[in-house]
Amino acid sequence: MDRIVEKIAPAFKVQAVLGDGKEIKKISLEDYKGSWIIMLFYTLDFTKVCHTELRGFSDRYKEFQNLGADILAISCDSLYSHKTWIRGKLGEINFPIVSDYTKEITKNFGVLIEEEGIPLRGLFIIDPEGKIKYSVIHDLDIGRNVDEILRVLQALKSGGMCPLNWRQGDENL
Repeated sequence: MDRIVEKIAPAFKVQAVLGDGKEIKKISLEDYKGSWIIMLFYTLDFTKVCHTELRGFSDRYKEFQNLGADILAISCDSLYSHKTWIRGKLGEINFPIVSDYTKEITKNFGVLIEEEGIPLRGLFIIDPEGKIKYSVIHDLDIGRNVDEILRVLQALKSGGMCPLNWRQGDENL
């Protein structure tokens, strides 16, 4: 398996559903150049763990924005599935939900389960120059921790070496 951290993130141009599900917009990785990006791959719309993750990241979106970061949620579901989920149980989300219907982005980031056609729970933090600085992949049954992702983003932005259990405000090595 090839490493992905410290490499330039694979470029993409796709469509995404925004906000309350009424707007569809074409977006590309290039649109986010100059900002930190959290790329949040999730398994499927309408699933229990995915619901908790997207709601949790959306509820804390302002904290990511305050750190100069944007979030993109990505699954292989269609735009129409995303819209239906948002308008139904999920509710309005504060960041774009990307449809990787072709599975190209999911493959390029190494999180596609080929035989099932769905992504693992991958999360990547990309710096303002487009370089992948952090990668974590969870089993399908395990949700991510928003506090930990915020901590890692703060550590990456701190500009120094961060020891075990580093928190914002702690000294760097």
